[in-house]
Amino acid sequence: MTDDWKENIASLPDISFYVTQQNGTERPFTGILNDEKRKGDYTCIVCKTLLFSDEMKFDSGCGWPAFHSEDSEACISRIVDVTHGMVRTEVRCGTCDAHLGHVFNDGPRKHGGERYCINSAAMEFEVKE
Repeated sequence: MTDDWKENIASLPDISFYVTQQNGTERPFTGILNDEKRKGDYTCIVCKTLLFSDEMKFDSGCGWPAFHSEDSEACISRIVDVTHGMVRTEVRCGTCDAHLGHVFNDGPRKHGGERYCINSAAMEFEVKE
């Protein structure tokens, strides 16, 4: 895979740049993908890597899009995050290293028990027909 995605960074919307490149977080319940219910795929806004599908999404009530698992090809990386006086697991795109959000151990047990809490600003949504 090439690094052509690097050119996309300069044209990201401000909130997406803040989230993906500066480890920011959008305010809860403000992201456009939080209430998305259509069938489709969620890709990294920077490099277009497939991260999640609609079948992995669930309503956790946390204020951000929540997924119980990642696409098998996503290769999302995990990093210990000790900012803000807590210990969390940060998740980053496996292709371009963009900050996506965090993963917690309070997701649906029938899918492994994880909840990926992902910023809408870190993703694009492609509707499936």
